Amino acid sequence: MRFNRLENLISENGLQKLHDKFVIVFGLGGVGSFAAEALVRSGIGHLVVVDYDTVDITNINRQLIALESTIGEYKTQVFLNRAKDINPEIEIEVVNQKVTEDNVFEILKRKPDFVLDCIDDVFAKVELAKACQSLGIPIILAMGFANKFHPEMIRLSVLKKTSVCPLAKVMRRKFKDAGLSMDIPVVYSEEKPAEVIDKQILGSTAFCPSSAGLMMASFVINNLIESE
Repeated sequence: MRFNRLENLISENGLQKLHDKFVIVFGLGGVGSFAAEALVRSGIGHLVVVDYDTVDITNINRQLIALESTIGEYKTQVFLNRAKDINPEIEIEVVNQKVTEDNVFEILKRKPDFVLDCIDDVFAKVELAKACQSLGIPIILAMGFANKFHPEMIRLSVLKKTSVCPLAKVMRRKFKDAGLSMDIPVVYSEEKPAEVIDKQILGSTAFCPSSAGLMMASFVINNLIESE
């Protein structure tokens, strides 16, 4: 009964497909926490979440795992408890590490069916994409959603077709320098970044990062259902 509303849309066979899939989410911030929870609520059977950070009070305005009661706790552990409360049968593992050139292949060694890149470090994003492309693992990347106020301007495309987003511009250059394919799915915003009061701090909303995360989860779920 837990997933009967979803099963009514995708059939028992479709739900079983999702139960049999293994997905890794890198980053549990404003984008990743919503993407990962949507995967749990969609019946993904095996999930790994990767994040090295702890919950900070400044995360509360936009991250699912950020509550007054979880400040100071590892994001991965908070999410694990939340995921088990949603679906006690899910197989979920946590990796409390920052993605580096040295550990990315170790994390990916079991070859997941899909990877979601929801991290904000450019070097780590490039290393993760490079590893996934070399291993033939499908991946979708999140671009920048700070200083944005209009979720209706978020788009799903491939990296080579992105525009406006400053992070996407940097990523296109990095991918070109690394010889990586830019025919890689991304979620990005066509909204020009807003001017903020304190330029030392990124602005954020509850609705732009979350919308991007849900779009990523939708893309992954649809691809997994449509797979052979």
